[in-house]
Amino acid sequence: MANLPEQIFTAAARYPERVALRSPGSCLSYRQMAEAVRVLAEQLQARGVQRVGLCGDNSPAWVVADLACLLAGVVCVPVPVFFSPRQTAHLIERAGLEYLLFSGPDAGAEPLAYGVWGQCLPVTPAPARMPDRTAKITFTSGSTGAPKGVCLSAGQMAATVQALKHRLEGVVLEQHLCVLPLATLLENIAGVYLPLLLGATVTVAPLQTLGMTGSSGLELNSLVAGLNQYHPHSLILVPELAMALVAAAEQGRLETASFRFLAVGGGRVSTDLLARGRGLGLPLYEGYGLSECGSVVALNVPDQEREGTVGQPLDHVQVSVADDHRILVRGNTHLGYLGDDQGTRTEAGHWLDTGDLGALGPEGFLAVNGRVKNLIITSFGRNISPEWLESELIQVVGATQAVVFGEGDPRPSALLTVRDGRSPERLRESLATLNAGLPDYARLQAVYLRRQPLTQAEHYVTANGRPVRHKIQADLPTLLASSFPLFMNPGATSVARTQYPTPGGANMTFFERLQSETAQARAHVTGAPVIEAIREGRFAIDGYTWFLTQAYHHVKHTVPLMMACGGRLPERLEFVRKALVEYIDEEYGHHEWILNDLESCGADKESIRHGQPDTAIELMVAYLYDRIQRGNPIAFFGMVQVLEGTSIELATPLGEAIQQKLDLPNQAFSYLYSHGALDQDHFEFFRNLMNDITDPDDQRAIIEAARMVYRLYGDMLHSIPLPSCSKEPRHEAA
Repeated sequence: MANLPEQIFTAAARYPERVALRSPGSCLSYRQMAEAVRVLAEQLQARGVQRVGLCGDNSPAWVVADLACLLAGVVCVPVPVFFSPRQTAHLIERAGLEYLLFSGPDAGAEPLAYGVWGQCLPVTPAPARMPDRTAKITFTSGSTGAPKGVCLSAGQMAATVQALKHRLEGVVLEQHLCVLPLATLLENIAGVYLPLLLGATVTVAPLQTLGMTGSSGLELNSLVAGLNQYHPHSLILVPELAMALVAAAEQGRLETASFRFLAVGGGRVSTDLLARGRGLGLPLYEGYGLSECGSVVALNVPDQEREGTVGQPLDHVQVSVADDHRILVRGNTHLGYLGDDQGTRTEAGHWLDTGDLGALGPEGFLAVNGRVKNLIITSFGRNISPEWLESELIQVVGATQAVVFGEGDPRPSALLTVRDGRSPERLRESLATLNAGLPDYARLQAVYLRRQPLTQAEHYVTANGRPVRHKIQADLPTLLASSFPLFMNPGATSVARTQYPTPGGANMTFFERLQSETAQARAHVTGAPVIEAIREGRFAIDGYTWFLTQAYHHVKHTVPLMMACGGRLPERLEFVRKALVEYIDEEYGHHEWILNDLESCGADKESIRHGQPDTAIELMVAYLYDRIQRGNPIAFFGMVQVLEGTSIELATPLGEAIQQKLDLPNQAFSYLYSHGALDQDHFEFFRNLMNDITDPDDQRAIIEAARMVYRLYGDMLHSIPLPSCSKEPRHEAA
């Protein structure tokens, strides 16, 4: 079989003037691309380098550099743009890279040819062992975050491309748009090599122009605008992108007439999502693969598909399912992992254990059901794949992230990130509908809602967005404590009110009860129109200064309220008085931060200092003073529940969105940013303190005060002035 460069050069000879690579403002014909690849390959050979790292954003230069490495016989190691500096350093050292290629200018690099730049690296004393015939090393982050190098030969990659070409014979693809990073093996092979082999045009725009940031950031408006501009025939999507495009099509924002084949891989996809997409003109087809097998193993295509499967295996591999449901593959497996002493056997009879669970149905269609190592076994002995439930939660309920857990529990539970502002009650309805359609043993017993996503920086997700389950499990008590719990009665639609089960079967703590019993009131805060307006970029400077003004007028009372509360507490709550001393020390002077923020926004801080608050804030402060003086002083902590929880959930993400929209300096966000970060620790302190409150009257006072403060603080948020918003400010409690 001819190697990939030879096959692409054959296409170039057939279509010399056809556009091969397109980007904003430039394009290369097949003739120009072939010439660029030959010139750069000669430069690499002249330098005598053997192992090269390929860095940079999506561009024609990246593709030229990649093909030049193949032509020159140089081992190419794509460096994902979303890798952390530590991961990148590990990759460079582990692979023993001698040279770096960049798809654009870079500090310390020299210009080579056709927009490609190069930089020599210090010699690595003892690079990791690399199998013979290695042409490309693709690094996957893995569940630990330490990149792992998969070694592939040029022949293995060519075999995958040829098998894809054969499977897609009935689909005419002339325009492909790369929306995944080119360092992603799937986009590299199926999004570049395959279209070029077919004589198609590949559009490689900078990822940010398509709304893509890092490994999993998405700004949907930019992606939709890019798709409507380029009118591609084909895309390669991960499930989250597929879900976003379906939503955009349902809203009438996405032009779908050009689409002919949209491949979806990288995670489980619900059949409902695929059906909705098809009905909207999005030809979504699910596939399956792994880096160790050249990225594609099976694929559904038009007139050769089965609902609920990832398609039939491609012709170049064989797939089997063992008695324990593990998926095994042979025929085109990798050469081994970088650094393996023994390498991996690649003879024809060797089966590669994928680590995935699945089944082969009629006519050889493959179903994939999750990872072996993630399997949950309930206390009733039922096996549940968390990926299955997580897929349903993300695509049916509309969560941003989902992590299912519950080893040894009667039924599973889930940690859910939802960022669209829906109230817990609305989410509960969706969850109840989902539960009703699940087998009884798989129905969720509890769902813990978060507004802030789990991040790679916290080591909770990998670079490609998959959950790091052992880390999440280790920190589960803390994560659940800072989340809002919904306790489901499997098969029914109501939140449990009389019993408070938690994972492991223990009774609910008072903090968890406080979260649960203030859910409806809390929705008045999270459902305020300003939150969605900020996320949509529909926010102005007067709205931000109005909010800071109200923040000043309640924050200036925080320390006086704490002092008043401490002075009225009975001796039996001495431990609470001690906690108040710590709170006072931490909170003192924060109202002055807010005035400084206002001054950075151009406001007259002295005028605000001596001004009057909105009615809702006036009532909120007065209510708290009254509860301390005439009722139970412990009620003050109802305000702490509201403000610290709201800070964690909203302060940092909304602050960043406001700053980006209004182009304000960092000095205008000392209050929001400090509270978004500081209150993580505060909230954990608060959780522990609340769990020490055992008197029923004290607990009732805190819950009632929290409900009232949620209502009044929410009234203030509902009153923030918004552009193109004609609603009158509401002061319902007043």
